[in-house]
Amino acid sequence: MNTQQRRPHRSIARMLALGTTTIATVGLLAACSGPAGQTDDQYGFPAVEQDATAPLTVWVDAAREPIAKAFQEENPDVEINIETYDGSSGGSDSFKTKVALFDQSGEDWPDVVFSTQQNDTAWAGVEQNGVQPYAAVLNKGLMSDEFLDGFTDGALDPMTRDGNVYGVRNDLAPVVYWYNETLMSEFGYEVPTTWEDYRDLSDKVAAEHPGYILGSVGDSFSGPYTYYWSGEAPIFQVDGDSFSSDFSDENAEKVTDLIDHMLDNGTLVQDSVFGADFVTKYGDKLLGTPGPAWFAGAIFQNPDSLNAEAGSIGAAAPLFWEGEGEVTGNVGGGVWYGSSHSKNLEGVAAFLEYVSNSDKAAELATGLPAYASTADAWLDQQSESGYFAGDFSAAITQAAKSVWSGWGFPSFSPETAYSSIVIPGLAAGKSLSELTSEWQAEYENEAQVQGYSIK
Repeated sequence: MNTQQRRPHRSIARMLALGTTTIATVGLLAACSGPAGQTDDQYGFPAVEQDATAPLTVWVDAAREPIAKAFQEENPDVEINIETYDGSSGGSDSFKTKVALFDQSGEDWPDVVFSTQQNDTAWAGVEQNGVQPYAAVLNKGLMSDEFLDGFTDGALDPMTRDGNVYGVRNDLAPVVYWYNETLMSEFGYEVPTTWEDYRDLSDKVAAEHPGYILGSVGDSFSGPYTYYWSGEAPIFQVDGDSFSSDFSDENAEKVTDLIDHMLDNGTLVQDSVFGADFVTKYGDKLLGTPGPAWFAGAIFQNPDSLNAEAGSIGAAAPLFWEGEGEVTGNVGGGVWYGSSHSKNLEGVAAFLEYVSNSDKAAELATGLPAYASTADAWLDQQSESGYFAGDFSAAITQAAKSVWSGWGFPSFSPETAYSSIVIPGLAAGKSLSELTSEWQAEYENEAQVQGYSIK
């Protein structure tokens, strides 16, 4: 385990003092270079004239509201307006849509935005309709190399474009295999280690304990991320300005067949894991499921969800195909973006550092934090609590190092096509194999609309 100590976040007072000094300097520069009211690009982009007392407007989803409020409480001298929105969950594109409106008006951009989608950098890090990128470059002076180097290796890759870092990762969301230790022991079953084991277990469960389940494909993230990405299926790939989706690939076909097989025998269901019906119907019948690290807090430890008894749930290493790479998928892992239009960039930087690397960041995390020392603290908390069965820390850590690199991050989400085609198609009685052609075509249509060429 990484034993590095978590550095305290930068003093707000010191940062705002630096911001005041910066104003005096950049005010002179703005008078002789660049458009009126703008500084030179000391941060790697043209910044408006800075004001260390300017309030921060921060957009968060409901799950991130507590960390934003914690920053507010610990920094009472900083005026901060916290606004909640859907976090672009399910590929809603609300972040992108709202920023486009602000680009048109030329004002009112929020200073900080949290998004559940890793693909936002593909649009937020580039000029849109003649307006500079929404996302501020973080690694050209705004945030220190020392801070950015503290993230887990690879955590910032989806937020990096042409060597510029445009956002900081909130959490890592590798897929592990969650299991009910109590039920598995009672029924005499072993925890599967491969997808083949998982399929075989489904047949035993269907025959011996009908009504018990091994997962759900009823959420927009579950099919693409939990199964196809984890199954090393190349259905969502990007190479420069080209996009490709191949459901005829051997691994993709194996994933499709696996899901159809388990839907047929009843061990995979179509209910959303966030629905009240899921808790009512399967709260005591979920034997196991592949799922992201954030299921720890969002599902199993959540009083409003499964609220599992301490010691009953364990996390095991990710499933993989026999004889193939021991890789896994990733379900989100939200991102914090700072605005390049902000009047208080030093305040933005202080906020981003706080939500990544502070005691509260570890305390309030529902899943594995992306910042290495914060992740260590969170894993220690989970281990010391004794809540999870088995070696929780080892399973999560292994999964975080095993995410398959073949998945792509274009400027649209894989969740929308799954929601519009697969979920209603399955509900109408179609098999997944009957839907994959339409699903692939929708991915290709979305990619073309976004300007990608199709391989």
